[in-house]
Amino acid sequence: MSESLLAPGAVLALWTLLILGWVALTRFSAMAKAGIDLKAAPPGGRGVDVEKILPPAVNWKSHNYTHLCEQPTIFYAVIVFLHLSGGDTELTRGLAWAYVVLRIVHSLWQTTVNRIPVRFAIFSLATFCLFALAILAVIATLG
Repeated sequence: MSESLLAPGAVLALWTLLILGWVALTRFSAMAKAGIDLKAAPPGGRGVDVEKILPPAVNWKSHNYTHLCEQPTIFYAVIVFLHLSGGDTELTRGLAWAYVVLRIVHSLWQTTVNRIPVRFAIFSLATFCLFALAILAVIATLG
């Protein structure tokens, strides 16, 4: 693994964009199969407007993309705080990589199987890593 605390953030950003691509591919394909004509849609429509029409497994990918744009924003800030304040240590790099791996596993689970008890357990483990990173960031920045 990289010696930079910023590397896990870069990997998670790339993963988020890959999920966005998967969302686009599956949604446009499902909309075509459902006979939805985007040119005929009224102005101002949103993706959520088609959720009742599309199969749940298609929507799961969109839901996961949304999740990757929520809590990970805290992760990005925390690793930058740690990087800038001298908190780039073996421990923080390990926690950051664990967070990213858990978020990727969470994505794969949510986009394919999506059983909530397992998804929640994976999310909880990732959140624990982020919480620990945030505490370490406060310690590093208060010096």
